[in-house]
Amino acid sequence: MSPDQTTRPVTKAVIPAAGLGTRFLPATKATPKEMLPVVDKPAIQYVVEESTRAGLDDILIITGRNKAALEDHFDHHWELEQALEAKGDLHRLERVRESAALKVHFVRQGQPKGLGHAVHVAKEHVGDNPFAVLLGDDLIDARDHLLEEMLRVRDEKGGSVVALLEVPPESVHLYGCAAVDGRDGDVVRITGLVEKPDPSEAPSNLAVIGRYVLDPSVFEVLEHTPPGRGGEIQLTDALQTLASSTEPGGGVHGVIFRGRRYDTGDRLDYLKAVVRLGVDHGELGKDFGEWLDDFSAQRASSQR
Repeated sequence: MSPDQTTRPVTKAVIPAAGLGTRFLPATKATPKEMLPVVDKPAIQYVVEESTRAGLDDILIITGRNKAALEDHFDHHWELEQALEAKGDLHRLERVRESAALKVHFVRQGQPKGLGHAVHVAKEHVGDNPFAVLLGDDLIDARDHLLEEMLRVRDEKGGSVVALLEVPPESVHLYGCAAVDGRDGDVVRITGLVEKPDPSEAPSNLAVIGRYVLDPSVFEVLEHTPPGRGGEIQLTDALQTLASSTEPGGGVHGVIFRGRRYDTGDRLDYLKAVVRLGVDHGELGKDFGEWLDDFSAQRASSQR
């Protein structure tokens, strides 16, 4: 890798979306979990819009079997657009065209071999450029600028950058967990990563969440990363290697996120995400919030 490759600006984003969504069955039997609506947009559209807001408008979605609905969503639907235009429903027409205007590419993962494998599938599209990875289960509120901050840290320090979240110690077994030092505000240097550790062995309560800015050197590391936890190629294992590397592109930093995050990968958290984004919705929020207050009051009264 030439030195200039470590300083290239980030313009590409990769969104892995090949999972089966088994936690949401039977809803995901024929519908990709990424297409489940969060208020009035599918979850994956929030993630794509986050990427474009941060200036990353070259987006690759990694898909798998039975994911054609994703490609259809980010394509033009001429019959629908013509029908809305004929009715004069310009508001809905504009909203339908929003998703089709985004620059999105697709490639299939082929075999479900883990997040590390899914990221490696993007190698041909990404080339020798740094790139962001955004997991579709994690939605970051549009009012918070986590990805922009991660891009700034990458520009300043090079290497790779991951998003971290402080979680209760008893919850670290649900995440990849980071060992850190050299803290500067909410930016830390990562010295080690462990995938879903036992709480008694976790190096900290800093969990890795679904935002990464990766140096292209990660591809070579992934090629030599054996299957890890669950028999899958873990991105966490590759980042562990990069964290201790002194080669160009090596080193990993973390940005501790303290903003609004919505987890749509779990049924209960998905419901919470719909409510939290619903009460802030520009058109529906006021009426929905008032109804929610009334419903909560009535429910509390009936349980006395």
